[in-house]
Amino acid sequence: MNIKQVTDSKEVDQRLAALMSNAGAVQAVVAAVEGTLGPKGLDTMLVDRFGTITVTNDGVTILEEMEATHPAARMLINTARAQEKEVGDGTTTATVWAGALVSEGLNQVLRGVPVARVLEGMQVGVKQALACFEQRGRQLQGPDDPLLHRVALVSGRGNEEIADLVVQAARLVGSGKLAESGFKLRDAVFAAAGADSAVFEGVLVGRGRWHKQMPVSVEAPRVLIIDDALAPEELEDGALATEAGFNRYLTLEAEFHSNIVKIIEMGVNLVLVDRKIDDIAGEMLADAGVIALARVSTREWQRAAEHTGAWPVKRTALKKTSAELARYLGSARRAFEDEKREQVRIEGGGGKPCATVLVGAATEEVLGERERIAKDAASAVQAALNGGVVPGGGAVELAVGRDLEAVKSGLKGMTAYGVECVAAALKRTFTQIVANAGFNPLEKLGDVVSAQLADGSDCLGIDCDSGTVVNLWERGIIDPLPVKTNALRAAAELAGAIMRIDTIIKKRETDPALK
Repeated sequence: MNIKQVTDSKEVDQRLAALMSNAGAVQAVVAAVEGTLGPKGLDTMLVDRFGTITVTNDGVTILEEMEATHPAARMLINTARAQEKEVGDGTTTATVWAGALVSEGLNQVLRGVPVARVLEGMQVGVKQALACFEQRGRQLQGPDDPLLHRVALVSGRGNEEIADLVVQAARLVGSGKLAESGFKLRDAVFAAAGADSAVFEGVLVGRGRWHKQMPVSVEAPRVLIIDDALAPEELEDGALATEAGFNRYLTLEAEFHSNIVKIIEMGVNLVLVDRKIDDIAGEMLADAGVIALARVSTREWQRAAEHTGAWPVKRTALKKTSAELARYLGSARRAFEDEKREQVRIEGGGGKPCATVLVGAATEEVLGERERIAKDAASAVQAALNGGVVPGGGAVELAVGRDLEAVKSGLKGMTAYGVECVAAALKRTFTQIVANAGFNPLEKLGDVVSAQLADGSDCLGIDCDSGTVVNLWERGIIDPLPVKTNALRAAAELAGAIMRIDTIIKKRETDPALK
């Protein structure tokens, strides 16, 4: 733990007890994930009370699955989740930086620097560091830029096959789609045990045909998506007990079945349903050669709707005329089921371009990790295309840290100590990667800093195989710029929140019935 040890408790102001407790909890969480950083990072085994095992190198998976009871530890885990949600990669980096900022901040406070001055300096340091990162970023020239494969390879932990698949998917989707704020390429990654890894233009629905008498495949399907149940409208409880209610039930049944006939006569031959499918309706669709899928997840039917150009409708919309209903239909080149895995592919949709990355593996344990690797690589690729790239391996962080030294020298008073915390935190990426590779971090830090100063380059770092100073950019060790900047923002927010906590008070228990 990089926290100054104080042996005499009387030397410590009681007001620092909360900060020290929180800093210790944060460092415990950091210790759980820092060993995974870099190409030589090791895996973590997670075991639940039932003996279920997860072996992973993925920081956010470790953090989400680990047992954490301390409030500060949970705050740090939430920070990692926010990084995952925003960028999809860099959760370990954000966690390590947050821990380093808290640790360095505590050390300054123990030296006598007021918390307010430390926080003020951190804000200055983070602002300047973000500006320096942006200045050092380099833009890619679209999905065909050869550097994109290197980004996928680094984030994909050296897995060539997964890097190839993810880059192919990015090219199929195109820059325009990747730039949309609501689109996440990582959502295009699916995993299936025993499947051959592949990428294709289209979407994958993890549901098999409602009935095995339905065709396995259809060409040029007309697609109807129902965000509802494909069943007659439901009556209120007790309605069937009256003659009027029973007659109403018969009317709704007849209307519904006539609507199914209408769908069939319109040439609809692929139906995706959010909820259940009525038995009679399912049999009618099967007899007519229609593929129908029940209980399709929202995520999957939304992707299918976007790709095919279909507009999801409620069951009441089936009352519309054929001409009106036709406006809600989508189209595709082909739809077919993988009967072994009960998954349906929809390819060549008439809507927006869409790609699916299918990742396969022999066992469930390996499959889960390959899926996580592919999702990280997909997130990194999208972030790199949208926000640019910087040298990896902790090299650019060392250069930005030197930039902060110049900022610190221009400040007056104790604010400079907060800037120093940011510079020290940025070094942690490099030193942890080097330590995980089995080298002396201090020795290699001195070697790289001297080399960067002599060469005037932010690309120089350590080869984790040989321990020699190399040009990481030329070696293809490249990271997405947005991963760095968002991780630093998230880490700084968490560190600021932790350091502002002066007292921890347990809330009194209240009887919910009295509220």
